[in-house]
Amino acid sequence: RAMTKDNNLLGKFELTGIPPAPRGVPQIEVTFDIDANGILNVSAVDKSTGKENKITITNDKGRLSKEDIERMVQEAEKHKAEDEKQRDKVSSKNSLESYAFNMKATVEDEKLQGKINDEDKQKILDKCNEIINWLDKNQTAEKEEFEHQQKELEKVCNPIITKLYQSAGGMPGGMPGGFPGGGAPPSGGASSGPTIEEVD
Repeated sequence: RAMTKDNNLLGKFELTGIPPAPRGVPQIEVTFDIDANGILNVSAVDKSTGKENKITITNDKGRLSKEDIERMVQEAEKHKAEDEKQRDKVSSKNSLESYAFNMKATVEDEKLQGKINDEDKQKILDKCNEIINWLDKNQTAEKEEFEHQQKELEKVCNPIITKLYQSAGGMPGGMPGGFPGGGAPPSGGASSGPTIEEVD
């Protein structure tokens, strides 16, 4: 199922000691591995620090009966369309949030000092802050609303970033601040930025 609350809890662990960083910057790699005996090993690694934690779920922990499994499979099928809609909505929200924070980080990066004029920088910061405030108040908005807000943000950011990219001669080494696109000018698509999946 798309949401954590609709699934069966097998176990939990914490990954601690991750240094503070802007939202969207930390990258956590989570690996699921099931061996031939049905034992599940889950590990999480913070790519920047190498810090890791893991948990082993044996087949007798949180085990479901055959009837429980069949019931959950039927429920998943019954709510398939609803789950897909929820997944799409969360994906759109995360895409907008990630894009807004990435754009803020880009124009505030020290590497851009003197390369972007104050007026353009402030335009992007003002719009990003407006979007972030909107997100805080509209966490349960519909997919179309998140997509509309992202298009409005891109209308402000894309021309400025494209101009900046062109005037810098392609910005060797890519754009700073984790700019979506890895050094290429913005495409204007809703897929810009890293994919962050919210599980609850």
